[in-house]
Amino acid sequence: MENFNNYLKIINEAIARIALTRQPENLYQPIAYSLEMGGKRLRPILTLAACDLFGGNINQAIDAAVGIEIFHNFTLVHDDIMDDAPLRRGSKTVYKKWNSNIAILSGDTMFAIALQQLTHTNHPKLKEIISVFVQTAIEVCEGQQFDMDFESRSDVSIAEYLEMIRLKTAVLLGASLKIGALLANAGEDQTRLMYDFGINAGIAFQLKDDWLDAFGDQAKFGKSIGGDILANKKTYLYLKCLQMASSADREILQNLFQISQSDENAKVRSVLELFNKYQIKEAATLEMEKFFQKSIQSINQVVAPADKKEALTGFAEMLYKRDK
Repeated sequence: MENFNNYLKIINEAIARIALTRQPENLYQPIAYSLEMGGKRLRPILTLAACDLFGGNINQAIDAAVGIEIFHNFTLVHDDIMDDAPLRRGSKTVYKKWNSNIAILSGDTMFAIALQQLTHTNHPKLKEIISVFVQTAIEVCEGQQFDMDFESRSDVSIAEYLEMIRLKTAVLLGASLKIGALLANAGEDQTRLMYDFGINAGIAFQLKDDWLDAFGDQAKFGKSIGGDILANKKTYLYLKCLQMASSADREILQNLFQISQSDENAKVRSVLELFNKYQIKEAATLEMEKFFQKSIQSINQVVAPADKKEALTGFAEMLYKRDK
C-alpha cells in the first residue's frame, strides 16, 4: 500500500496546483472548497495504479487522474443539491455554504475543468480516453436519474437496484482503471479486465455503504445509523427484506418507508428489527462477497507483475471490508 500513499500525495499536490483563485470568486471558491474537503481519492489512485500495473509512466497519467477526481467531486456537488444534504465529509455542502444556483454553476464549471484536465494528457490514445470519460459521465447521470425515479416507485426490483448502483457508482471506478490501463498502452483484453475489476469492486463498495448505514458502528462509520431508512431509500437491504418477508411484514415495511415519522429512532428500530428477523445482514454480506469475488476473478486474469496485482486486490478488499 506504500505506492498508494505515494499516489495520493501526487494527486493532492497536482490538485493544489490548479488555478482556482480566478474571478468571479463565487464561481471558483466553491470549486476550491469542494476539492479541499479531501476524501479518499479512490478513483485517481486507481488510475495511477492501473497505469503502473502495465508499466506505464504515471507522470503521464496525472492529468487524467486529476480530471477524474474533479469530475467525481462535481457529481457530489450536484448530488447534494438533489438530496438536500446539509453536510459532506463533516463540512457544509457547497449549496448550503453558498446557494443552489452558485453550486449548480460551480458544478458545471467543475465538469468543464475535469474535461480540460484530460485534454492536457499527451497520449496517442487520447481520443479513446476522452470517449471512455464522456460515456462514463453519461452513465453516471443515468444512474442518478434512476436513483431519483426509484423514490416514487413501489415496484423496484433488486436487479434494477444493482444496475442503478453499477451506473451511479461502479462505472466511474471501472473507467478510472480502464483509462489508467489505456495510458500504459495495455491491450484491449487487459483494459476490459481492468474495467470489469472496477465494476464489480464498485458494486461491492456501494453494497457495503448500504450495509454500514444499517449495521455499521456509528462511532467508526462517522454518521448516524439509519440515514437511508429515514430517507426512505430503496437500498438492497430494503428490497431483499421485501422479497423475503411474509405478506404482513412486507406491508409493515412498505408503510414504514411511506410515512414521515416524528420519532425517527422508533422508525429505524422497527426497520432494523425486520432486517434482523429475515437475516438481511447475512444476505447482503453474501451479495457483497459475490461481486468482490467477481472482481478478484478479473484481476487474476490480468497479465502483470504479481506484486502489483496483489496491491490492487488488497485495495479492493480494503474497500469491501472497511468499517467506515
